[in-house]
Amino acid sequence: MTTAAYATEVRRVRDAGLETIDIAEATGVDKSTVSAWLNARRTPTGDRRYRLLELSAIVERLQRVMDPAYVPVWLVKPQTLLDDERPIEAIARGHCCAVSRLVAQLENDSFS
Repeated sequence: MTTAAYATEVRRVRDAGLETIDIAEATGVDKSTVSAWLNARRTPTGDRRYRLLELSAIVERLQRVMDPAYVPVWLVKPQTLLDDERPIEAIARGHCCAVSRLVAQLENDSFS
């Protein structure tokens, strides 16, 4: 992906209502780094890149199963099925699969 493509990913997550601080927490960087990604001045690398793309994918899936305005709230709210961890924290710790499984449950419930 190009620097501009990562900027687009950050913009999509921000457009979904997440704050820069939330994106920074999920990716393990400072707010200024997220701003640099958003403005295509820097490109995320390594685990930061993976966390950004995982966050973006989770946001896209959540927007299909709940009121899009609630997505940012859901991501920062402790979830019982994550042992009361916030999904944004789980993503930051590299546990996107646990969040993905929880989202899959929501997807299954919404399409039943």
